[in-house]
Amino acid sequence: MNKNYDPIFAKHCQGQEFAPSYWASTIPLPTDTIALSTSQSFDVAIIGGGFSGLLTAYYLATEHHLECAVFEANQVGFGASARNAGFVLKGSGRLSYAQMAQKWNIETAKAIYHEFSEAVCRVESLIKTHQIDCEPQPKGYIKIAHNPQAFENLKAQADFLKLHLGSDAEFLSIEELKANYMDNQQAFGALRLPDGFGVNPLKLLLGYRSLAQSVGVKIFEHTLVTDVHDASTGVTFRANDQTVTAKKLVITGNAYNSKNTHSIINNRYLPILSSVMVTKPLTQAELECCGLKTNQVTMDTRTLKYYYRLLPDNRLLFGGRGAIFAKDRDKPFYLNNLKRGLRECFPSLGDKDHEYYWHGYIAAAMDDMPHVNVVGNVGYILGYCGAGVSFSAQAAYRLAQQLAGVDVPNVPLYNTGLPYLPFPALRRFGQWGYYQFAQIKDQYF
Repeated sequence: MNKNYDPIFAKHCQGQEFAPSYWASTIPLPTDTIALSTSQSFDVAIIGGGFSGLLTAYYLATEHHLECAVFEANQVGFGASARNAGFVLKGSGRLSYAQMAQKWNIETAKAIYHEFSEAVCRVESLIKTHQIDCEPQPKGYIKIAHNPQAFENLKAQADFLKLHLGSDAEFLSIEELKANYMDNQQAFGALRLPDGFGVNPLKLLLGYRSLAQSVGVKIFEHTLVTDVHDASTGVTFRANDQTVTAKKLVITGNAYNSKNTHSIINNRYLPILSSVMVTKPLTQAELECCGLKTNQVTMDTRTLKYYYRLLPDNRLLFGGRGAIFAKDRDKPFYLNNLKRGLRECFPSLGDKDHEYYWHGYIAAAMDDMPHVNVVGNVGYILGYCGAGVSFSAQAAYRLAQQLAGVDVPNVPLYNTGLPYLPFPALRRFGQWGYYQFAQIKDQYF
């Protein structure tokens, strides 16, 4: 196991530890599936046993009747799908819908908004239809303005959403936020969308695992894919010293992809560490003192944002950006940074002990947009920018359509390749410079 594992430099992620997350304490992991031990052939081979991989396999099997197999280098739940905060949101990367309208046009912005809205509905439908016990919480996504300029920007966003996209976005004054949701000492107001919600992401993922298995998808855990050869007749690769052939190959490891898997993804995304802590349960007196009246998912407007929510057992989950360099991830500075953020939002919780603390990588694209793309016999989903819990469901559905030759909406999310990231060896130093700028921006602008 490499304690300094960084997807930019590591050959692969196999052998890394399962995250010591709060989620892992809430449910026992199922018995591992068998590792691949014989050479086999499939219609579609899928690398990565997270949300994207399992659901792509599910939709390929159920909607398009293709024989699929999922290859997971470690154990289902190892990667970002079970390390995140469990926020099911209409995420759009870093671009606002107004910025999308400026970059493309209003019709494109509407179409993208529809895809992200359908993603939330799709996750909700999967949970309800298949009775996945993943602790969905009351609906609502609150975006906190952390300074006066962000307050004005949020008002403009709310107006744009209501005027152009038909959204029932609600703008909250600081008084309304305090009276109905929380007494956040860093808030200058908030934007609230009614259709986001929180889940236990590991339980959701294991629900998807069972769903995929129920329709005949084979899942091979502890099976590392190497030596991929892409030809006009199909794809061949090695896995556990066995040869696998497939008509199509899908890469869905997101930030945990191996840079050596295929040139189609190499040097086209930036893995970014996020860190999450979960406190001990809050008492009723503590809840009243900090004014927390909601379990709705919350995020602020900082460039290096904080995100948080009250969990079903009254623990407070609080997350934010982690270390830039993997070797620094466990340094006290980053945990203390989260505790400082918590204290600034809710001063009465400044000395509240945490019980869980872990890290995970997200994948950011150069253009701040997720991409679902197929080139020849190889497809991929990459660049969720932290919104993968929800959009993975829609991305998997659309990728399955593309692989089956079905037309998908003509929006930049689909059938558009990831842009190349320049100077790949210097990405971490570029990230360091950006973080320095962001800290100044978040404090003064």
